[in-house]
Amino acid sequence: MPFEPVILFFLLGLLAGLARSDLRIPGVLYESLSLVLLLAIGLKGGVELSRYALADLVLPALAVIASAALIPLTAFAVLRRLGRLQRADAASIAAHYGSVSVVTFAVAAAYLGSRGESFEGYMSVFLVLLEFPALIIGVWLARGSSGQSALGRMLHEVLAGKSIVLLVGGLLIGWLAGSEGIQPLDRLFFDLFKGMLAIFLLEMGLVAASRLDDLRRSGRFLIGFAILMPLAAGLLGIATATLIGLSVGGTVLLATLFASASYIAAPAAMRIALPEANPALSIGSALGVTFPFNLLAGIPTYHWLATHTGRLIH
Repeated sequence: MPFEPVILFFLLGLLAGLARSDLRIPGVLYESLSLVLLLAIGLKGGVELSRYALADLVLPALAVIASAALIPLTAFAVLRRLGRLQRADAASIAAHYGSVSVVTFAVAAAYLGSRGESFEGYMSVFLVLLEFPALIIGVWLARGSSGQSALGRMLHEVLAGKSIVLLVGGLLIGWLAGSEGIQPLDRLFFDLFKGMLAIFLLEMGLVAASRLDDLRRSGRFLIGFAILMPLAAGLLGIATATLIGLSVGGTVLLATLFASASYIAAPAAMRIALPEANPALSIGSALGVTFPFNLLAGIPTYHWLATHTGRLIH
């Protein structure tokens, strides 16, 4: 089975980074691409959301949030008891793995599109909803009631951060405008989406290569955790998707969201809420291992599992 082309751009960046190439993506281009990609995901989700009654999404959304809350709680227990990590480090890593990766979601959507697999348009709503609950749980695990001040600052950092602002803003614009109203913007945000994602993933490959040294210093346990935790979370996502009746494509996306680990919103929030935590452990595992694993093996695995689960049910 051939790789999704955009994933090959990630591999190119990863290999270039490991070879210590002088390849660099200008910072202004990287920032611009991230802004457009976030808006595009929000807009597409908003357009699709306009086709549904919001009341129909309340119960599925609550089920998804409740199920996803198990991920940081389980990750924290594993990291503390088996990994014997410090409380702050375990809570920070658990928060990263309970939150989600927008880029991994975008790659999974592109993967499904290349295979003609449709999915529910409101999946972008789940993407937004899952961005920050795990961060709150992470602070609670680390500090309990003593973290009120840090929790407030962290919530502001997350809710006012560009990821949430652009995703929620895009959702609202797409929802209000609808498919016809947004049509003049299709060429920029939808037609060019995969090309912009490819260049973004080239940079992500370079960044992931630079984080591998952090993982080597962290030991085999954390590397194993960064592979097995996404698989376990992905299975939870498939079970949850089956419970709320998602299509095969929707199941793949929910499994991908559950299995992904945040490396944009979570590091910024944890820097404020848990300054004593070592960011090399959380970012190194999330970006150095879990992100490449999901792109190269995780997403195809979740697709295979979702397809066979759907066949068993029907």
